[in-house]
Amino acid sequence: MSKLKPELEHTSRNCWDVYASAVDRKALAACADSYMRFLSTCKTERETIDYVLDAVKKAGFSETLAASTKAYARVLRGKSILLVRRGRKPLSQGFRLLGAHADTPRIDLKQHPLYEDTDLGLMKTHYYGGIRKYQWLARELALHGVVVKKDGGIVKVCVGEDPNDPVLTITDLLPHLAYKQVEQKVSEAFEAEKLNAVVAHEPANAGDEKRAKDKDRVRQRVLELLHKRYGVTESDLFSAELQLVPAGPARNVGLDGSMIGGYGHDDRSCVFAALQALLSEKTPEHTQLVLFWDKEEIGSEGGTGAQSLFFEYAVADLLAAWEPKARLSEVFLRGMAISADVNAAVDPDHLDVYEKRNAAYMGYGPCFNKFTGHRGKVGANDAHPEYVAYLRNILDKAGVPWQMAELGKVDLGGGGTVAKFLAVYGMDVIDMGPAVLSMHSPFEVLGKADLYATVLAFRAFLKS
Repeated sequence: MSKLKPELEHTSRNCWDVYASAVDRKALAACADSYMRFLSTCKTERETIDYVLDAVKKAGFSETLAASTKAYARVLRGKSILLVRRGRKPLSQGFRLLGAHADTPRIDLKQHPLYEDTDLGLMKTHYYGGIRKYQWLARELALHGVVVKKDGGIVKVCVGEDPNDPVLTITDLLPHLAYKQVEQKVSEAFEAEKLNAVVAHEPANAGDEKRAKDKDRVRQRVLELLHKRYGVTESDLFSAELQLVPAGPARNVGLDGSMIGGYGHDDRSCVFAALQALLSEKTPEHTQLVLFWDKEEIGSEGGTGAQSLFFEYAVADLLAAWEPKARLSEVFLRGMAISADVNAAVDPDHLDVYEKRNAAYMGYGPCFNKFTGHRGKVGANDAHPEYVAYLRNILDKAGVPWQMAELGKVDLGGGGTVAKFLAVYGMDVIDMGPAVLSMHSPFEVLGKADLYATVLAFRAFLKS
């Protein structure tokens, strides 16, 4: 046994021990129930932003910015949103920012999706983000998204979530004929161009002998169904964003119901936690900013990703309304941010890819990632130790359990977040979020106690 005094050693605290009282358990359960409803409802970035905007409007947030505005919401393209609550101190003295991403790995439809082969109606796809392709085969899939018509009208699509809805699927090869496939590398065995969704089988004009020899009757039937249900034509699919996502609600996991299984914990768990924190901390010292981006899973590119100038434009507008003489650069330099994103929880079946002393464990609260990147910290933000110490102090004073981790063994991979895109402004920023099992799969697993601790951690940060 170590001869060090107990107070000299760091010991991570299990959230279930910390939140053992009846009051805490009731609050923890309520938090989990609310989150499961959120996760079951929000399966695309647009659906997530719609949910967030509705919640903050009910809390008094305005989409109009003026000198007197105290709570402000600004939406970009329906996919990103900035939420602002004005603090007692001027914005020029800094802010507290929580930034998360609302997009999740999925399978998108191509712009020419629909075709017919062997009397089956099929749709071509193009996967989005880092998926393991085989995990998406032979399972129930729902179709979510929007179709924008030439007149600008937006048609929302959602098929497969109602118990009475049909679902779609991507078929898998039966083991009897897969001898060649099982000898291939995973990267070669599952081709992206074979991730085609089965969408129909009944032909158009069934029973009409004169039409029985027509070509592509199943394809025609699909077009008829789309027009009947949504009023769209095949040309309208060129201006559509349609996504295949796992069908069905989030579920309790474990005989004890202590975990939540579902699609999109990365990173909608942090979206939910940040939103709950913002709605709870209503009288801040410093201005609170909560920012949800799109496109993180493909490098934060595009007009709605963290590499866009949306955040910079929005803060410039805040200054113009509240402090027109303040300098934008000084505001950024005095800002403090958390890049709210999940980490990979240690999986007992795959211990060989983790360095156990520096890995994240389910049940021990949100984890700080001082740096991300891969191998030699390439592509990483590396948080300054002064900032790490500041945040440690905040969470310890609030009694929130936390842990420090990195993503896997050094030579085996890595990952990135939005942190480095905030760091370019000179503000302090670090990654923090709960640990998740089966990350990027269609059914990720998150501990309920970790979610609750993350909400409390974000609250402590916003009011610091």
